Amino acid sequence: MASEKEGKKKRKIVLASGTFDLLHLGHVKYLEEAKRAGGRNAELIVIVARDSTVEKRRGTKPIVPENQRRALVGSLKVVDDAILGYEDFGIGKVIEKIKPDVIALGYDRSDIQQAVRDYVKEKGLMIKVVKIGKFEEEELNSSSKIKQKIIRHYKR
Repeated sequence: MASEKEGKKKRKIVLASGTFDLLHLGHVKYLEEAKRAGGRNAELIVIVARDSTVEKRRGTKPIVPENQRRALVGSLKVVDDAILGYEDFGIGKVIEKIKPDVIALGYDRSDIQQAVRDYVKEKGLMIKVVKIGKFEEEELNSSSKIKQKIIRHYKR
């Protein structure tokens, strides 16, 4: 029984987050890289932004409702668990709940990168913060590009 507990203890928890509106290959590649950042047998927990949080930050609600976005992200093979974020977003609250070993930030999350690093340092936490690069192999690698293509192709 002790060896089973030891094996579970060594499994690193990786925390990733995002809106994941109009799920696309760029999202999948980000999550794959995030999990890889935790090493072999890492557990990937994904925080999906609430509709209200997205609206506050971007000025518009996502196209796909939060429960559907969470379900879609959770159904991905690479994801171990997908949960909705807090209404009153605070990185500290998320870190305290999940207790990750690694926090993986997307290429477009410069807005919170310093806040995350500052929180980890201030609290003396042993959490590795990594930034995942942009996946650019495919034309439709962002929700914005998908929306633009829909407008171009279907506007009459």
